Amino acid sequence: MGSGIDYGEFDEGRHVNYWKLDRTLQRELRRASDAEAFEWGEPRLADFGEVIGHTVADNADYVDDHGPELRTYDKYGDVQNFVRYPAEQFESDELVYEAGIVADAFEAPPGRDEPMPVSHFLATLQLLCYADAGFGCPVAMTAGAALVLERFDDGDLEPYYQGLVSRDYDELIEGAMFLTEEQGGSDVGANETTARYDEKGDCWRLTGEKWFCSNIDAEGTLALARAEGAPAGTDGLSMFLVPHSDPDEGVLTKGDRREFEGPPPGEALNDQRYRRLKDKLGTIAVPTGEVEFEETKASLVGEREAGFRQMTEMLNLERLANAAASCGVMGRALLESKVQAATREAFGRTIDEFPLMRADLVDMAVDYEAATAYVHEVGRLFSERERARRNGETGDGGSQGAGDETDDYRLLRLLIPIAKLRTGRMAVDTASYAMEIQGGNGYVDDFVTNRLLRDAQVLPIWEGTENVLSLDVVRALEREDAYEPFAAAVEARLDSIAHPAIADAAETVAEEYDALTEALVALASEDPEYAQLSAKRLAHYCFEVFTAALLLEEAQTDLENGDGRTALVAQRFVATELEDRAARGITGGDRFVLEAFESIVRYAPVDPETVSETVTETADN
Repeated sequence: MGSGIDYGEFDEGRHVNYWKLDRTLQRELRRASDAEAFEWGEPRLADFGEVIGHTVADNADYVDDHGPELRTYDKYGDVQNFVRYPAEQFESDELVYEAGIVADAFEAPPGRDEPMPVSHFLATLQLLCYADAGFGCPVAMTAGAALVLERFDDGDLEPYYQGLVSRDYDELIEGAMFLTEEQGGSDVGANETTARYDEKGDCWRLTGEKWFCSNIDAEGTLALARAEGAPAGTDGLSMFLVPHSDPDEGVLTKGDRREFEGPPPGEALNDQRYRRLKDKLGTIAVPTGEVEFEETKASLVGEREAGFRQMTEMLNLERLANAAASCGVMGRALLESKVQAATREAFGRTIDEFPLMRADLVDMAVDYEAATAYVHEVGRLFSERERARRNGETGDGGSQGAGDETDDYRLLRLLIPIAKLRTGRMAVDTASYAMEIQGGNGYVDDFVTNRLLRDAQVLPIWEGTENVLSLDVVRALEREDAYEPFAAAVEARLDSIAHPAIADAAETVAEEYDALTEALVALASEDPEYAQLSAKRLAHYCFEVFTAALLLEEAQTDLENGDGRTALVAQRFVATELEDRAARGITGGDRFVLEAFESIVRYAPVDPETVSETVTETADN
């Protein structure tokens, strides 16, 4: 049956293989992938987990102390837009991109006839964010830009697409998305950047300012702008690709830039100005700044005035990537906490022997299990939709049309914003408590939990704040009838539960599912203001019910296969998120976390016959 992990063997959560230590991620990716894809990907993820746990983890700490620097002008006062990176960042870049983190999801890797599913990309990104969530940002945006060009470009931008999905670092370009403007923020329709077509130059030219531009010097940036004569609001926005270099000179790759051994000459650059870098709390690895477009050369992506619809497709992947990054931060914070608790002694015992610490570690582990299960279930659905689209089975040809009326699409419209809003908050909470477990050391720069918390704090902000996403959930429910496929997914999972060890938990989830349905019916009769007031509670409620049903389904399968550990995880999640406990559980005699500690925290296997006994004993004591 295997054995648990002795975290007392480690000094800290680095110089280890993150893939091999993360049995939760292994289980969820195996479930989310077909057998052939998982078999192909597993050894590569093991190699990647080794590289991230050693070289990239060390480099990330150095880059956090010696981040990118912007030199807008050269010594003669001419614009050069040069971002200087530490050598350690270039080393990490080459290792990560050449491992196929983006490429494998778009182009068939050597030895395969088709690309890997998006689920594989999400797992790889999650492992990367064990070491550096800041670096995860440009990787996610590169994938997002590749998705947009794959879906909407008519072929004119093929060289940029090939650069985005290159496995050769010298041929690679990175992507970015410059969407936010100071006066608009989340109100994308308020964007003021304009676009005019230059017939003489046979290109579009953008003029305006972008306020929060991450990966500021990416070679292939997507930006929204309003063409002359276009209507106001989101309906009038078009999507453009804005190169870092002068597009007349061809695509400027990483190899091209390396040959300059410094900033490219001014004549090789596009007409724009990187005004300054933001002095950020965290995610130092990715330079974020302000950009002024000044008749900047650009290429139209797809159809005019379809930019907002194209952006939503990109945001679906970006938000899911943000959720995977959140899981990566949670995984590293949990690992650091397990190691600290297993090695730190107080009063003659390691601190993971004390009941309060055991309860904290169990609940941190269950949160991680829940977040990872949810994200990779959504990743599975996203992967299936992308496979169907590439095979011409959706009927939409990549546009927003009849093919997007499917149940899977409507379900994704609901689940993706929930994934991002919930996991971003969970990452902050988990990183914060991981810092506390380290004690005073956790608060200083010498220890990684300091950086984990600083990096985590942006995850609820990137790609839409919790309030914005909650309103998006309401729109998905009201305008696209997303609750119908959501209900079908929950009911199918609850109907699969048959093992007596999880019967009580399944009954609790069924009752809460009914209550959630009643809440939606009640909201339908309320005025819009009250519906907005309830949006955040509703989004979290959907997450809890869906995740509980998902964990119970996994528990049922694992029980049938001879392991009861997931059943204990599901039990705890239901108890903490959905059960009402008298006197906050103090009078109930519940010792579940003490009985289940070895299994949930250290991955010790559980005999299915003992699951019911554990639950009964803890309830009766």
